[in-house]
Amino acid sequence: MNHKKTILAISLILASGAAICAKKEDSTKPVDIVVYRSPTCGCCEKWLAHLKQNNFNIQDIVTDNVQAIKDKYGVSQEMASCHTAIVDGYVVEGHVPAKDILTLLKTKPKVIGISVPGMPKGTPGMETGEAKDPYDVISFDRDKRFEIFSNHEKD
Repeated sequence: MNHKKTILAISLILASGAAICAKKEDSTKPVDIVVYRSPTCGCCEKWLAHLKQNNFNIQDIVTDNVQAIKDKYGVSQEMASCHTAIVDGYVVEGHVPAKDILTLLKTKPKVIGISVPGMPKGTPGMETGEAKDPYDVISFDRDKRFEIFSNHEKD
């Protein structure tokens, strides 16, 4: 192998290594999220702990009027839960698992956001012993179209 080909091969190897390192760094970068919650809700604090464990950087805004936030961001009654979060322009309503939020950010669907309507047992922040309800994470858009984003029957 001549000298130029050797240098080119080494350069390609180093560039590949740098790209892999950059991807790894991006995946460990904390995700910024703003959470609006009631001052009296204990399960919201448990959900925040779940997010922190999954590398989210949380701006926690305690408010007596979470409904105003829901109205502002287009969260319908069907999608409502106890807290509302905003991440990268998307709404995250209720006890959505961190992995589903990360999938939302990666896939970037054309929706307002995702929700776990109500407060099913066993969702992040709603762990109560062994009891777990099967639940879906639902995506929603401005036209009130709802689709199953992910299913958590056997979590």
